[in-house]
Amino acid sequence: MTSKTLCHTLTALAAAAFIGGCASTSHYTGAQPFGKVPRLANKDFYKPDGSLDQEVAKKAYFDLMQAYHYPIPAILKTDTFWVADFMQGDFARLGMGGVFWKNVEGVYGDVGAKAYKGAFKNQKFGYLGHDIYLLPGQTLPEHNHLTDGDGKGFGPKMETWRVCHGSVLFFGEYKGDGTEIPISELPACELPWGHGQPWFKSKYVKRAVAGDIYTLNDPESWHFMVAGKDGAIVAEYATYHNDVKFSKPGMEFGNSKAAEITKLKK
Repeated sequence: MTSKTLCHTLTALAAAAFIGGCASTSHYTGAQPFGKVPRLANKDFYKPDGSLDQEVAKKAYFDLMQAYHYPIPAILKTDTFWVADFMQGDFARLGMGGVFWKNVEGVYGDVGAKAYKGAFKNQKFGYLGHDIYLLPGQTLPEHNHLTDGDGKGFGPKMETWRVCHGSVLFFGEYKGDGTEIPISELPACELPWGHGQPWFKSKYVKRAVAGDIYTLNDPESWHFMVAGKDGAIVAEYATYHNDVKFSKPGMEFGNSKAAEITKLKK
């Protein structure tokens, strides 16, 4: 093997390790001593009547958290921790788990001790802290956040993400930090679900691993993310969240119920 061939081989292996390349795997490896966590088949997430089994879904995320030594506080054992399959019946591929640590809107001077007398008194504020949980290869579908979704006078959501564990592909309608590549440059096996459909809006993609930070700079722009082969835990910092719209017609923020499964067509 020549040095040039060796270099190309090592480069290809490194690229595959980054997100997982195109190789399939039945396990993803977490931090020791927890080791490997099995990947469930899609059918395992659903009850016989076709509804999403939220307990099974949450258990899969708890296994992911344990693999990464991510603390599991008591609040994650309550309904504050939610899961969603977006009414698509394909949770292993299209789904997420999450917790809004804070999603606060208020008026300066009307909160706390109500002692604030500054220049912004009586003006609105809003902020959000959110953790996103994604199983290996799982997609949080393409969406955007429009202005004043709940009629309270807030602008469109602005958000930044920090990859805490694992890896993700960030997809967007526009370039963010300038290091993105066109989605068309991805290997065919990494092209995201929905790519090529009339409703699909995103044009660029950014690879990110634990420690990386990525920002949505353009209000109301379409975006989504896909977890790598080891899943992902992503922290989100944002302005007050009051609206979400999906690009795929008929998709909703919710869970499949009995006899309401939508058959997916890629």
